[in-house]
Amino acid sequence: MKMHGLGNDFVVVDGRGDSAEVTPSLARAIADRHRGVGFDQLAVITNDAQADVALTFFNSDGSIAGACGNATRCIARHEMDRTGAKDLSLRTERGLLAARDAGVGRASVNMGAPLLDWADVPLARAMDTLELPIDGAPSATGMGNPHCTFFVPDAEAIDLAAFGAAHEHHPLFPQRTNVQVAQILSPTHIRMRVWERGVGVTLASGSSSCATAVAAARRGLAERAVTITLDGGDLQIDWRDDGVWMTGPTMHGFNGTLTAQFLADVAP
Repeated sequence: MKMHGLGNDFVVVDGRGDSAEVTPSLARAIADRHRGVGFDQLAVITNDAQADVALTFFNSDGSIAGACGNATRCIARHEMDRTGAKDLSLRTERGLLAARDAGVGRASVNMGAPLLDWADVPLARAMDTLELPIDGAPSATGMGNPHCTFFVPDAEAIDLAAFGAAHEHHPLFPQRTNVQVAQILSPTHIRMRVWERGVGVTLASGSSSCATAVAAARRGLAERAVTITLDGGDLQIDWRDDGVWMTGPTMHGFNGTLTAQFLADVAP
């Protein structure tokens, strides 16, 4: 299935039936927008004994992504439409996540509690995650994957391709990091642009939106419930006692089948 959340696009492989095993090399082949299908992330759905579904995520470079908020929301919407359920549970690397029907093609997902200790993000050494010793004093937040959020006067003025590439591999982030540039428009509205590790510039990122909302609230720049305006559109983020809830639109574009020729052409 091809899906997107605010232009952050995914290939979703339903591994609950007969399907090819997704390897890093197959993920990279599918990600190729000229010779494959093209995606920012790939998600594999499998069965789980305690959850309605289990999800595994790949970045377009074939690396594993611990979390993918937009894909989680899109798959939750798909499963609710398929089964008629109004809520369900999804297992990811973060553990069990709850999802709810938000109406009109929308879904809400609890992305879990933010990870705020340096060792959990993770960072390379002990430090305060609120302001890192990096030019611009960004905040670090773990949402199943590491995030580095810079608060800037004008998010549009940043050369995001150069800025993101320069910080993704910063030595303080041993697992690399997603990079956000965020502009506070009001206590309830943030403009954000994102560079995702293993992918590059994307139109939207759910986990990055959660991390930015958490960082803004911790720094006293915004309230805990905010609208995040991304290049692809708006997400509503609400940092509650039980976790960070993300609400937004979903789109299931089309279904497809990989041919035997394509699969045979993928390097092992």
